[in-house]
Amino acid sequence: MPLIPEEPQIHESAQGPRATPANGRTAPTPRPVPGPRPAAPPRPGRPGPLRPAQQAQRTPHGGAPKPGPAGPATHAAPARSSATPQIQLIPASAEGALDAAEEAVDLLLESGRSPGDVLVITTGEPHPWAAHELSFGEASYWAQHDARDDVFYADAAVAGRAASRPVVVVAVNGGSDAVAAGALPLALGRAGALLIVCGDPQQINSLLGAGV
Repeated sequence: MPLIPEEPQIHESAQGPRATPANGRTAPTPRPVPGPRPAAPPRPGRPGPLRPAQQAQRTPHGGAPKPGPAGPATHAAPARSSATPQIQLIPASAEGALDAAEEAVDLLLESGRSPGDVLVITTGEPHPWAAHELSFGEASYWAQHDARDDVFYADAAVAGRAASRPVVVVAVNGGSDAVAAGALPLALGRAGALLIVCGDPQQINSLLGAGV
């Protein structure tokens, strides 16, 4: 029996002094807590300086979303390099080239192109509109060209005076190979986005290969 009281006393004494230091030690348990907390702020701190750095570079734009536009900006450069106009070939005989060109113009206008965006060049007989307008004199004819409010038709011989337009349509409706060979590179230089050539594919391919 005397052993029983001694044991609880020993346990109490052990629990008393050990519990108090244990509690004292458990109090400093926040040590691990501050550990992860400072670890967390350095992580946001790192992206933080990176964002101001990006803001400094792209001050006109936003903060974090700026890196996104940076990528497309680089892609815009190749788009500029692709400023070379696309070339479309519409097979047609010399007799039907002008009609094919008219159909191409109609499709362009129906797709939303402004009439002032289109220039039509003929290598053979002039377009009836051009012949009609030239009957009133070259001054009024070229005044309509400068107004840029309608499709403009020009013969290959005078097309060098025409200004660039987004779309150029060439009707290889006759004329010598020399005329067509000179008109195609000229039309390519005047076309801002699209060059449409209506005529014999074999002839056009040979002329494009030689002249462009």
